[in-house]
Amino acid sequence: MKVKILFLDRPACGEDLDYGVLSEMGEVFDLGTVQKEEQLLKIAANPLYRDAEILLCNKAPVTAEVQRALPNLRYIGVFATGYNNVDMREANRRDLAVCNVPGYSTEAVAQLVFAMILQIASNLRAYTEDTEQGAWVRYPLFSMITHPMEELQGKTLGILGYGNIGKRVADIGAAFGMNVQICTRTKKENCPYPYVDRETLLKSSDYLSLNAPLNSDTASFINKESISKMKDGAVLINTARGGLVDEEALAKALTDGKLRAAGLDVLREEPMSPHCPLLGLKNCFITPHIAWTPKETRIRLLKIAADNLRSFLAGTPQNRVH
Repeated sequence: MKVKILFLDRPACGEDLDYGVLSEMGEVFDLGTVQKEEQLLKIAANPLYRDAEILLCNKAPVTAEVQRALPNLRYIGVFATGYNNVDMREANRRDLAVCNVPGYSTEAVAQLVFAMILQIASNLRAYTEDTEQGAWVRYPLFSMITHPMEELQGKTLGILGYGNIGKRVADIGAAFGMNVQICTRTKKENCPYPYVDRETLLKSSDYLSLNAPLNSDTASFINKESISKMKDGAVLINTARGGLVDEEALAKALTDGKLRAAGLDVLREEPMSPHCPLLGLKNCFITPHIAWTPKETRIRLLKIAADNLRSFLAGTPQNRVH
């Protein structure tokens, strides 16, 4: 009898991938977009799904109640690097295997970090909007110097977190001639960039990139107090987790001019709330959590997630976070 696999929020991974590889390992039930615990509990109560052994998810909330509602559950495969949507205390209590996909999005996320930095440094939005509206057609000179631009060469790039993505961001910054500095709780040997404390990071960074996980130590790292220590006119980039930033404090800093700009791919509430204080700010460039979504990146994600499941079924689990 084939192992029963519940795939909870496959649409979040994209409609353009071939998920057939999963069917080679068991009977897959594609349950569409599941975002709430109540939905999961209703699924678990269905006799068709109650005996499932495998749960695959992206951001679906695999709470303790959900895990208890699936008595045969043995494996939770997360289609992401972060696994804070899984109640790990309950998973540990039941000795469930929880496997994630580390490192799959390093290049894509680092690429978006610099897409945002370059857009802000070169004022691309302002120039392209002006050109689309015919401003260059009406301008008397060949070069329309109407918005400030700056070189990245010589600017200080501060990075909070030095995992795979933080390392890649650092290397790209160094390639642009930026002075890179790192702030991290876990220092690694042979790091080619200087380590600094949080206060130094805040005070000296022209561009500050958040590439750290969300935990009790990093939650609301950017807040009223930390912003007050930042350079006037500094730029904030966050492609990590929305919870790293106090959005009210950031909105005020951007409105008052304390910070020049921010580039954000993540927010505290996703999808974005219509009441988000950052909505509509001209110097806040927000993308809808898409840093990880190039097709090549998602193909890699699917391959590793499938390999994780295959390895577990073979008795040799990989990328197990518990």
